[in-house]
Amino acid sequence: MDQDSCLVVCSVTIEWTNSQGSILKKVNHRSASLRLIRNNFREMFIEVRKEKANSMTKLALKSISVFNKFMTEGKASIKFKEENCTLFLSNAPTSQLINFLKMVYIKVTNQSEKGMKNPLREKLLSNKSLGGLEEISPATSAEVNKAKEKAISVTRATITTPSPSATKKRKRIDENDRKLAPAKKLYENPIAGQITEEQSKILEFVLNGKNIFFTGSAGTGKSFLLKRIIAALPPDVTMATASTGVAACHIGGITLHQFAGIGLGTANLDRCYQMAVRNSAGLWRRTKHLIIDEISMVDGDYFDKIEAVARYVRKNERPFGGIQLILCGDFFQLPPVSGRDRKAKFCFQSNSWEKCVHLNFELQQVHRQKDPIFVKILNNIRIGRVTDDIAETLKATAKQKIENDGILATRLCSHVNEAEDINEIQLNELKGESKVYTAQDSDQSMTATLNQQLTVPDKLVLKIGAQVMLLKNINVSNGLVNGARGVVIKFVENVPVVQFKSGIQYHVKTEKWNIRTNVGAIVHRKQIPLKLAWAFSIHKSQGLTLDCVEMCLAKVFDAGQSYVALSRAQSLQSLRVLDFNSQQVWAHSDVLMFYKKFRRNLQETEMIPLGKKRKV
Repeated sequence: MDQDSCLVVCSVTIEWTNSQGSILKKVNHRSASLRLIRNNFREMFIEVRKEKANSMTKLALKSISVFNKFMTEGKASIKFKEENCTLFLSNAPTSQLINFLKMVYIKVTNQSEKGMKNPLREKLLSNKSLGGLEEISPATSAEVNKAKEKAISVTRATITTPSPSATKKRKRIDENDRKLAPAKKLYENPIAGQITEEQSKILEFVLNGKNIFFTGSAGTGKSFLLKRIIAALPPDVTMATASTGVAACHIGGITLHQFAGIGLGTANLDRCYQMAVRNSAGLWRRTKHLIIDEISMVDGDYFDKIEAVARYVRKNERPFGGIQLILCGDFFQLPPVSGRDRKAKFCFQSNSWEKCVHLNFELQQVHRQKDPIFVKILNNIRIGRVTDDIAETLKATAKQKIENDGILATRLCSHVNEAEDINEIQLNELKGESKVYTAQDSDQSMTATLNQQLTVPDKLVLKIGAQVMLLKNINVSNGLVNGARGVVIKFVENVPVVQFKSGIQYHVKTEKWNIRTNVGAIVHRKQIPLKLAWAFSIHKSQGLTLDCVEMCLAKVFDAGQSYVALSRAQSLQSLRVLDFNSQQVWAHSDVLMFYKKFRRNLQETEMIPLGKKRKV
């Protein structure tokens, strides 16, 4: 781990208490830096230094307890038992906080095995002074591996349901190692993963305060990068939004409409000002960084209205009222929804786009599909180009047998209702007893909102033989990932057992999903992480990687819809396209012109080299 892991900048409250727990002294720092330091005797400390001031507090890093349950929200606390002192950390960039706490754990774990036999005697006999404070050196690979092994040694879970004796043993282990629980959480980091060079450069511009738009074809890691950006910014002043509920859920945010507070934006501007002041004034005023995912589905007129609303509510005439914008999406994918009496306008066609977006970037490296032939096909389909070779290759997939072990291909449909009807009909045709799983929502009044933003249903009906899709990453190395296909083979004590395409049999347990409301509250749903998967809509499939998928594109009605459907497939071998016709593939002419200009500007300005640019 690098030197940056020894530092975190956030809000800090320091409390000293007496033996009865009464507060003796309390200090609040709106912004302070915490860093790990050590003295000449290699004793470690956490230094708390208030920004833009000389005040500093130094606390010995021993006999500590760490509470990190809410670290993904930028909050944690560290209790120093010997000094009766507690640090309360908040508004910390998630990635900074996780890395800092991980470094604390690594150093404390390794220090405990290297401590002095008689510290006081060795200090007295030494000629060293107590001064000489310096930053702690980065953790070595050996230190990292030793700490990680200790942290996860009690968390190794079996894929199948454990036996009663194993369950008792597990309970004993958990009771004996309860103190390790906070450390376990550090190694379940939801934003873990190697960031590429092109992604790192974009992140750097974000952290330098630039308004950016980044794009890329399906599978280039846009959502992954967006999560890393969110984790690198202070959560209290960062609003993660998306044009759809499902996309918002993927990044742990809310919909753009929830945030903006102006409904669908159909009212005139004065009315929108009034609505925003009433519904979202506090949000607008405290936001410093606004993230909008799936920007391709945001209407240009709506974008202009919220830009004007931002300036009005914040009383600041800079673009978007001075808020930093981070926009992400692919205009070659699904476009904004047109109304009955008006044609939708792309966001890049809005009056505000040019003055609000400082820098544009395009991710080039595809991560979802590994086959270069399939990647080349998708890149051509994306821009509406279908050669004879591409047509023949896709037509040939119609004869492929992609089913195995009773797992049928998921049919991607252009309309949501069509997918729901297919699933209902197929489930009713299965014989046997139905098992009904009802979600547990933390707030019953939010059930409709949860249904809108989550793919997991509030009511799930299963039978043996039901085709299902996993809706959460459970075990990536074993192929139990979001989008994995399987079939229900039995029920064990009312728990569905699913045979997945990867060959794994998994006893599917209840999982938890969180969404954030526009007032910052967290609402959750607990449910079996499965959905019927005889069919799925193209719109609902965005962000998924499907390992067994079939489609008929005859009913596509929007530019980019065929591309979105085809790009869900993991490979050509896991794809079946029925009755392919090149007329089903097209790209919007305005989008083609935008990207042609977009790439020409990238080449001319040479702002950031993101690999070889494709020509349209």
